[in-house]
Amino acid sequence: MQLAVLGRLLSVGRAVLAALRESLGALCWSLAPLSLSLSLPLPGWRDSAPRPERERELEDAPPTPTSVNYHFTRQCNYKCGFCFHTAKTSFVLPLEEAKRGLAMLKEAGMEKINFSGGEPFLQDRGEFVGKLVQFCKQELELPSVSIVSNGSLIRKQWFEKYGEYLDILAISCDSFDEDVNVLIGRRQGKKNHVENLHKLRQWCREHAVAFKINSVINRFNVEEDMNEQIKALNPVRWKVFQCLLIEGENSGEDALREAEKFVISDEDFDRFLDRHKDVSCLVPESNQKMRDSYLILDEYMRFLNCRNGRKEPSKSILDVGVEAAIKFSGFDEKMFLRRGGKYVWSKADMKLDW
Repeated sequence: MQLAVLGRLLSVGRAVLAALRESLGALCWSLAPLSLSLSLPLPGWRDSAPRPERERELEDAPPTPTSVNYHFTRQCNYKCGFCFHTAKTSFVLPLEEAKRGLAMLKEAGMEKINFSGGEPFLQDRGEFVGKLVQFCKQELELPSVSIVSNGSLIRKQWFEKYGEYLDILAISCDSFDEDVNVLIGRRQGKKNHVENLHKLRQWCREHAVAFKINSVINRFNVEEDMNEQIKALNPVRWKVFQCLLIEGENSGEDALREAEKFVISDEDFDRFLDRHKDVSCLVPESNQKMRDSYLILDEYMRFLNCRNGRKEPSKSILDVGVEAAIKFSGFDEKMFLRRGGKYVWSKADMKLDW
């Protein structure tokens, strides 16, 4: 009798449990869509969840010093009226300190170094820049090492000693009329700037150094037609700059130059470019492109920010490191790439007919 009662009670319990299971299952299925919708952002809501750490790091990362212009001296034997890196100091870093800074830049991602001034061949009769060129190519193994010079102090012996380490030599030439060069200040003594330019072109050919010409277009040369001369010299690049004012350098009360009389309008610059549009090696650079897209190191290895029309220095990379200093450079990496700042700059890749 008792066994029969217990059996009936177990049967009822199983039935109740089965019913509860079915009810709970139905309830879970009915709640599933609501649960899914609550896990997704509602239309019009802003996602307040923190961004991935890697994404924030990429946005805050400093620019890479892919191409650096090191103006290691401000001294020059020419007196170009529009110069925007004038002889405000005579300081030059000791050679080993300069090498230390260059090694730091290589570690930070530098692929190309351009030595400039002032006139880079003034220091130790070209030995200083020669040793830096050799160090950068031989020790740091940089893809590209270049120099910008007025060319007046370069000797053939320099090419014989250091030419193999130099990828590009850029010579500044604003006019093929010697009278205009005199007006600009690009001359010393009786040496003919244009004749010297042709001599340097030949030495570059003999020593497998890519030859480049830089020209600053200003009021005294803006009407000149340079097509024939440039094509005859056949440089790998003809960089054409619009005359630029930098307060404290070639403009303003505390400046060593007064370049206002050299300034031309954007329309004048465009007319000059149009006149030379058939020169295949022409690389034009307006004021806006120049101001933001160059990484410039001064004689103390400080990055110079030119965005506000002045050269505002960072702290020296030798004191605070490249990453900390470059944040204050004002460098526009996108503009650098847009203006063609990165090109085939190693002579090993140029496949030129020297």
